[in-house]
Amino acid sequence: MKSVRLIAHGQALVERELADPKPGPGEIVVDIRSAGICHSDAHYRAEPGRATIPRTLGHEVAGVVSGTGQRVALHYLLANGDMLGKEVDGGYAEKIVVPAANAIPIPDNVPFDAAAIMMCSTATAYHALRLSNIQPHESLAILGFGGLGVSAAQLAPAFGVTNVIAVDVVPEKLALAKQFGARTGDLNGVDVALEFTGNATVAQNALRSLAPGGRLMIVAINLRSMQIDPFSDLLAKERRIIGCSDHTREELLELMNLARRGEIDLTRAVTRTVPLEADAINAALDDLERQTSHLRTVIAAD
Repeated sequence: MKSVRLIAHGQALVERELADPKPGPGEIVVDIRSAGICHSDAHYRAEPGRATIPRTLGHEVAGVVSGTGQRVALHYLLANGDMLGKEVDGGYAEKIVVPAANAIPIPDNVPFDAAAIMMCSTATAYHALRLSNIQPHESLAILGFGGLGVSAAQLAPAFGVTNVIAVDVVPEKLALAKQFGARTGDLNGVDVALEFTGNATVAQNALRSLAPGGRLMIVAINLRSMQIDPFSDLLAKERRIIGCSDHTREELLELMNLARRGEIDLTRAVTRTVPLEADAINAALDDLERQTSHLRTVIAAD
């Protein structure tokens, strides 16, 4: 089968022919129809130690179970903690083998590309909103309006939240944010801020803008250091910094139900589709590293 693989950190992904995967006990083979290209994949490509090599990247995966045709998306965390596209081979390929327990049924009205990106960007945004304990009367700031940001904007109404502010340095993304019901403007007094940028200055400014009792949700995996004044930034106004990592299988099922009922429509978050070719995928990863105007790029099967 065809795959696009990380062979060496700091270098472009390359195309390789691999043997078709064979399922073991309790496993299934999935013929991949869509695979999202996540900003995390750009970090895995660039930085040693982030992903084991050689590795087929891609952790936003949707397709059909070989032999049955059942439409499924894949929970990317295995029972032992390994992650698709990081410690085990992922979705930048024609097929993948996974434990049957990782398959999430896709409702008939949800296309493969939307289902794929729901497995990471939407699920992570959903998990962060749940952890924040945001209330309908509170305001939400989305710091970085990419794949996670657009998911957060779509999910906000499911939490009863209507006051949503988007922050980004790319004008095209701010224009898109308005189409999803977000506004731009001052963050002063915001209740919850979702940090998707990985930029310490953005995170610090958001923290200091929070209302009393406000919560800064750290989601970006590339935010490695941040300076705070514990008294003025946190204690004096009882603000909180909360780390958000991954999501649960139950949350993925909840998201599929939201999509089935038409309460979220992630097809609008997919702004580019590319083939399963190394050049196209590397170009999309390059774009992510230089602040692309695209929200989510998806690899589509031929």
